[in-house]
Amino acid sequence: MPGFSRRNLLYSGLALSATSVLARSAWAQVAAAVAQQEVEAHALAALGPREQLLFDFDWKFQFGHGADPARDLGFGTDQGDFAKTGDFKFAKAGYDDAKWRKLNLPHDWAVELPFVWDEALNSHGYKPIGRKYPETSVGWYRREFSVTEADAAKRLVLEFDGAFRSVLVFVNGCFVGRNDNGYAPFRYDITDFVNAGAKNCVALRVDASFGDGWFYEGAGIYRHVWLTKVDPLHLGKWESWVRTPKIEPHAATIELGTVVENQGAQSEKASVSWRILNAAGKTVATAEAAAQTVNADGSVAYTASAKIADPALWSLEEANLYTAEVSLSVAGKVRDAERVQFGVRMVRFDADKGFFLNGKPVKIQGTCNHQDHAGVGAALPDRLQWFRLGVLKQMGSNAVRTSHNMPTQEWVEACDRMGMMMMCETRQMSSSAEGLAQLELMIKRYRNAPAIILWSIGNEEWHLQNDEAELGKKIAATMVQRCHELDPTRVVSAAVNGDNAKGVSDALDIIGFNYNLKYPDDFHKKHPTRPIFGSETASTVFTRGEYFTDAKRNVVSAYDLNVPKWANSTEEWVSFYGTREWEAGGFAWTGFDYRGEPTPYAWPSINSQFGIVDMCGFPKDAYYYYKSWWGTEPVLHLFPHWNFAGKEGELIPVWVYSNQEEVELFLNGESQGKKKIAKFGHAEWKVKYAPGVIEARGWKDGKQTLVEKRETTGEPVAIRLTADRTEINADGEDVALLKVEVLDKEGRAVPTADNLISFKVSGAGELIGVGNGNPNCQESDKESKRSLFNGLAQAIVQATKQAGEIHIETEKDGWDGPELTGAKLTITTRGVQARPTI
Repeated sequence: MPGFSRRNLLYSGLALSATSVLARSAWAQVAAAVAQQEVEAHALAALGPREQLLFDFDWKFQFGHGADPARDLGFGTDQGDFAKTGDFKFAKAGYDDAKWRKLNLPHDWAVELPFVWDEALNSHGYKPIGRKYPETSVGWYRREFSVTEADAAKRLVLEFDGAFRSVLVFVNGCFVGRNDNGYAPFRYDITDFVNAGAKNCVALRVDASFGDGWFYEGAGIYRHVWLTKVDPLHLGKWESWVRTPKIEPHAATIELGTVVENQGAQSEKASVSWRILNAAGKTVATAEAAAQTVNADGSVAYTASAKIADPALWSLEEANLYTAEVSLSVAGKVRDAERVQFGVRMVRFDADKGFFLNGKPVKIQGTCNHQDHAGVGAALPDRLQWFRLGVLKQMGSNAVRTSHNMPTQEWVEACDRMGMMMMCETRQMSSSAEGLAQLELMIKRYRNAPAIILWSIGNEEWHLQNDEAELGKKIAATMVQRCHELDPTRVVSAAVNGDNAKGVSDALDIIGFNYNLKYPDDFHKKHPTRPIFGSETASTVFTRGEYFTDAKRNVVSAYDLNVPKWANSTEEWVSFYGTREWEAGGFAWTGFDYRGEPTPYAWPSINSQFGIVDMCGFPKDAYYYYKSWWGTEPVLHLFPHWNFAGKEGELIPVWVYSNQEEVELFLNGESQGKKKIAKFGHAEWKVKYAPGVIEARGWKDGKQTLVEKRETTGEPVAIRLTADRTEINADGEDVALLKVEVLDKEGRAVPTADNLISFKVSGAGELIGVGNGNPNCQESDKESKRSLFNGLAQAIVQATKQAGEIHIETEKDGWDGPELTGAKLTITTRGVQARPTI
């Protein structure tokens, strides 16, 4: 993006501290990514005349109405709205929107709504969105803006990364387009509708009455918006690609392609050149395509090839990236340019040996995730995408699946730069014009991303894999063929909940199994040439910090024991895929808890309990099981906590997750015995509860290696705040995530605390969301207070554009019991070169 550097955002955001989520090994990868972004940002500023301006700030919003035109800006009153062009007054500069709410994007209004006990809303998190709730299912956005006189000679394109869901776009009183997909990006050329050198207005009506999925999806403009200015002769959107068909020990052949579009009034003879840069910004290869004539209102494809000597391969350990600068010239003058990030790496799925990256066998250790976080819903700031990926990477995960829709650019970029693989999935499995359009957009947009190792064309299409198998086979075959045409370098799969015996599976390159561990062995015997992986696994349910299942409270224990009828325990699935060489690995459902699909309980539960971490990213105990067997560091995790007043003398299950050979457990200094840890297993004891200390000691090669303790704590006396960073960027986008705890008089965090804490935020930032990871908590995500859940809560603060300090203060809020000493924290916001905005 022109002139924009994320160096400060990442450098301060992922730096090591006592509260950092990333280990040193992970930080080393991110540090390299920071350096590359710095080089790219400076180089891009002088690359070409194209401008891409962030269009997120200074919007106005108000609710419309899905049934009453009088409460919907009069829209649809007489059915004559579209009779004449230019009649929409609400989309003209000067319209009175003084009473509309001011906000910045991205924005999800659904997360702001109260919860409603309506079982029809179960899967979408009990938020009043849908045709039954017309007063909260339609929203209007307005934004006035100016462009210069010089812009009259350019093409102006309004670009949306995603909005949920059905969007009508108006510019200066004119209707310019409609988009009905909640996840695909969409764009409109608004050149003819814009008044250069004068005030302009864009207005959007967003209708979330219909959904795309069966999970929480939010509502509103929940991804970025851009205004792009280009020459009439320009590079086509997402038409530039880089492939590396041949990689040898000392050289990589790269193939290059793009499409030039001419929206000018006359034909032009244009040439295209490429410059390949390494991570340090050094030119390592160049290429040029012969000049061609591009007719007015026409387009022409260009291709070339080059070689990179001694390429630095993209891998999980070293996420090496290259950049292709693509320049479009006429008579030596650059008319348009862009940069394409790519990686040099080899991926291969083998039916006998599993998955290979750069010739080395690698088990896919993945998680499935929705775009959803505590406090902000589906409208995640970019920094939060990096945070979430860091949580998963620290666990030892090496892959993510985009469930079940096209991801954001920021999530893909984070994977590229942090060495995390991706299974990229489209939303609608269909060979209709709409279904193929969604698929094509996804592949064109992300085919240069080295993180993506396979495309997925759908998830659990019951009819197409069973009773309508022939139909499924035809649809899948068309989709797979289109994937191969657009990207011949990657395999195509789908997530199938069944035996993969017929239907869509017939057309797939590799076979994905959702759950059903009874099927893969037999399938492998019958189809020994077809690679197999776990497209969706686990679905074990846990409540963070709970150690006794209680249906009256809608909680399940955090032990690996609670499995729905279709699912498998954590140990079962990890062991299954980990002990079969031909299994490529799999994706656990899910990395993070998410709103909607509350399982195993319905109301008043409002989110799932499938996550390995909760809605805030706080780890559940199972996190450390994965870390033991997926990670590379020594692990010793002891649970539960040791606060069980009233259960004195009762047997308490005590578990240890560890990758050490043996673990010895002590209660108040008395040994409870030593136990061996089998691979993919754990150790457990039954211990009579007595207040004090339980202690686990890990042993390997006859030596004590690790020690971990759990102590009985006292009553809460003080609040503690810690932040993932104490310095962030003053760019109006960056965020800091605060962990909220309460301590006893000895300074120990109280793991059972549920105090209600209030937040006061002042200075150069604002509070944008709160959460606590409680799947049954119906407190507002947007108020300035939140109760702790089993000792933890989270607050998210966002910087303004003014450098300074954000001051956060806390106090106990109206709960019985002794007063707590409050906490104060200061976050410094520093001036940076923010990305260009309009």
